[in-house]
Amino acid sequence: MKKSIIGFGQQFKEILLILMLCLIVTGAVAQEILDKLKQQYENTPASNTERLYIAGKYARALFFNQQEDQAAEILKENIQIAVRYQDGQYAANLYAIDAMNNRIAERLKESQNSLSKAKEFAHKSKDQEIKGYVYYCEGWLYVRNNKEGEAVRSFLRAINYFDQSHPSPTLSSRKSSTYKELTSIYANWNEYQLQEKYSLLALNLAIQQDDPIAIFDAYMLMGYMYEQRYRSDETKQQLRDQAEKYYLQAINTYSQNKNNIPFPSNLSFVSNNLAHLYLTSYPESFQDQALQYAKLAQKQGLKTQQYTHVASAYGIMAEIALKNKNSKEAKAYLLSALVEISKSSVPDQNIILSIYENLSEIAESDQNLTEAIRYHKAYMETFKSIYNQEQLELGKRLEAQFDKERQQQQLITMQLESDKKEQQINLMQTISLQQKQAFENLQLHEENQRKELELTQLESEKRTQELKLSRLETQSRAHDIISFKNEISYKEKINKYYVVLILVFLLLICLLLYAYKQRSKSMRQHTELYNFSLDKERQNSKISNLTAMLEGQEQERGRMARDLHDGLGGLLSSTKINLSQITEKLDLPMKDDMQKSIQQLDTAVEELRRVAHNLMPDLLYRFGLQEALQDYAARMSNDCLDIDVQFLHYKNQLTKEQQLLVYRIVQELVNNSIKHADPKQIIIQIVEEADSYCITVEDDGLGFDVQQIKGNQSAGLYNIQSRIDFLKGRFSIQSEINLGTSVEVLFPKNKIND
Repeated sequence: MKKSIIGFGQQFKEILLILMLCLIVTGAVAQEILDKLKQQYENTPASNTERLYIAGKYARALFFNQQEDQAAEILKENIQIAVRYQDGQYAANLYAIDAMNNRIAERLKESQNSLSKAKEFAHKSKDQEIKGYVYYCEGWLYVRNNKEGEAVRSFLRAINYFDQSHPSPTLSSRKSSTYKELTSIYANWNEYQLQEKYSLLALNLAIQQDDPIAIFDAYMLMGYMYEQRYRSDETKQQLRDQAEKYYLQAINTYSQNKNNIPFPSNLSFVSNNLAHLYLTSYPESFQDQALQYAKLAQKQGLKTQQYTHVASAYGIMAEIALKNKNSKEAKAYLLSALVEISKSSVPDQNIILSIYENLSEIAESDQNLTEAIRYHKAYMETFKSIYNQEQLELGKRLEAQFDKERQQQQLITMQLESDKKEQQINLMQTISLQQKQAFENLQLHEENQRKELELTQLESEKRTQELKLSRLETQSRAHDIISFKNEISYKEKINKYYVVLILVFLLLICLLLYAYKQRSKSMRQHTELYNFSLDKERQNSKISNLTAMLEGQEQERGRMARDLHDGLGGLLSSTKINLSQITEKLDLPMKDDMQKSIQQLDTAVEELRRVAHNLMPDLLYRFGLQEALQDYAARMSNDCLDIDVQFLHYKNQLTKEQQLLVYRIVQELVNNSIKHADPKQIIIQIVEEADSYCITVEDDGLGFDVQQIKGNQSAGLYNIQSRIDFLKGRFSIQSEINLGTSVEVLFPKNKIND
């Protein structure tokens, strides 16, 4: 079989989506849960704060059961009550739920407004768990907006708040959700160690809580994680065996707790994955196990009306039958899969497509050309429906983009006409709008290129199918193939006309933009040249001053390190030798006193070496920033302080000069934290992104009022600001009393010498 109809286990995010959708119990069970929540909500007095938490659960259940308007009304009514309480935890919880509901409904602006309100009220609350939940919500939104780097930071802050929280009925589930989101991100980044770490944390938490649903989900995620790692390197069979182990544990957990797990469709999902693993990754001797779990998936899928699962199970059975050269049995399984997939409320057209293709190939191998042609025609009809739908969606997207472009052009024109009296301000606004317009045009151009590539791929696959149809029809009816080719040719011409029309529109837009750019260029050329020269002189002067200052500081540090190590270090060592010789000649009481003095000299020599090493880190020049910071963290850590250094996507492309600046910035921040905050843990995180570097130093110390340090010109802050200015970056400080401090430094790539 060329194409498998097994439609499971494609992306880690899909599994998490399935786990979320499993909370939406259909039929009588869903109505029973809604009725129970409604009864709790209505029977709880409005003056009881517990009603506000029940309102959040009730609104989420209504939203996920397609009652969005009623869910929004419940949230709005209870938010108006919650904002009256002095403690902001109730309003923060409801605003966070509203932010996630709006994001799922694609109301992005409303979602961001609700998140801002949730953070505002969480700041007013002393409840650590609700603060962690709001940061979890922020990370959840970042993930859906494809900002996974920011999401990781939010999730880590959420875990920090959860760890400081008192036990509650919701704490474990919120922790588990955070672990699963981090597992998904690290899976996308191929960070297998961190992925495994948070998967095991989720599993251990589920086992501690003795929650069979969470244990089942954790085993399923662990099995899929190991299966994906095996797919990337199929020489490591221990990963395949680990995947089998966790899939089996998931099935055993369901079997032992079937009365306590209200989502029986999960069993057919895991059974299909395990059967597929046996079929594709184990020797043929495991066909019996593959068939066993495929039948289990088929039986459970029929029981729970998961028709897609049933079709996939029949697909596995058909593959096994074909491997055993039993085409008749394979055909029966495929026909059964076709019947089951048609029962689904929204049938997967791609699965139907692969079923028709496989049936056509079986009929062709059996020399049944009439049946082969019939199934192939059904395949082509399904293919054309998918193809036409994709073309329609593409046309709508391009039309919407064109309308957006035209509206933005009109907005620019109106702005220019209304702001003629203030020409200097108007000039800056025009430059900003032009850059934005160019960026959006570039995005539109890239989108068009991608769609053209998709069209080319679809046309290539269509030509392949035309050739195959031609070979079959030649043996039976030549007239049908000629008619079919004429129809395809006609549609191709129409598609070409559409492509030409789109290109003409794009060319017209480009010409208009070019004419507008040339007109604006003559108006702003003189002012731009003057401003550019003035800014360049200021920048060169500032860089020269910073370079001289930093070079002088590093030279002075090197001189002091050499003087301490070679001068004072040598003097202390010679003094120790002289005292050791004198000790041998003294009586026992004085000898003990002299030994104590020698030990104090050893301590002084060791402290001298540590100071000299901090002044001039040799590891930085020999092995690079990562080794130097890890050595520094190890030296500064002790029984009362744990310093953790994390490098994410770091490729060691910084120059030695940049590495030294980063090292000094981190050193100054850690020293300030140890000196003023009395922390027990410090986390240093360096993330390399597409066009910038992000340095984050967080501690769990005493914290301080950020407003009090504004305008403070201390030497430490001045040194940090000078180095960040040299890197052309910026930094921000977030701190709360008794909750710790977070300092974030952001600077662009390859800008130090620009």
